Amino acid sequence: MNKFILVIFSLFLITCGYIVSLVPVTDILKLKNGYVLKSYDKEKGITYTVVDKKPRSWIKLNRIEKKSYSAIVISEDWSFYTHDGVDFNQLTEALEDTLKGKRVRGASTISQQVVKNLFTNGERTISRKIRELLGTLFLEKQLSKDKILETYLNVIQYGDGLYGITNASQFYFKKNASKLSVKESAFLAMLLPSPVRYSQSFREKKLTDYAENTVNTILDKLAVAKYITKNEAVKLKNIRLSFEKSLEFQDLVDYFDSL
Repeated sequence: MNKFILVIFSLFLITCGYIVSLVPVTDILKLKNGYVLKSYDKEKGITYTVVDKKPRSWIKLNRIEKKSYSAIVISEDWSFYTHDGVDFNQLTEALEDTLKGKRVRGASTISQQVVKNLFTNGERTISRKIRELLGTLFLEKQLSKDKILETYLNVIQYGDGLYGITNASQFYFKKNASKLSVKESAFLAMLLPSPVRYSQSFREKKLTDYAENTVNTILDKLAVAKYITKNEAVKLKNIRLSFEKSLEFQDLVDYFDSL
């Protein structure tokens, strides 16, 4: 009996050790006062490295207007500032919709997306999911919500090969991210679920029906959350984005060549 208990206890310790090894502790602790550098590898594709020196394209959260970055928060993760990294209510709803055969978006929070993008290989395995969940909980304990959001805005994809809100602002609107209007931020938020596909609005120089409806919904949510007034939301809906008025179209290849 004692031998059986010893075996069970040993297996428990091994399992705990394995689970702990999945958490990217060192990188998350370094990110607390660090930044993320993106690079491209022919074999691995896009890779991220946590560094001490701020990359040129990195923008601090306090340089972006709150109501502008809130458009992205409200669209991607409404309860970001109140949950502990994993929104179990959202997970439950997504599971129920899946069982009903409905098409649903992923239930990942902003914090989960940071961990998934920076510290996992993207494989659909149980160990990867465990690493993502545990890493997210650890991330939330070590970093402030604002630091997590700042990291998210600076690493997330906004188009085909287009990463970071600084590059996105320059490409779509030819301005610094600190100068983004609320509607421009709502447009960037609209892109995030499928950046390559939804950037069709930019390529066609007008908002598609889906894009316009989604942007307007985000503006309504901002009004409900009192970041803007209802009257402001109505006015913003009638304002055309700059690329809708431009006579030129800039391809991503041309954009990167100009950097």
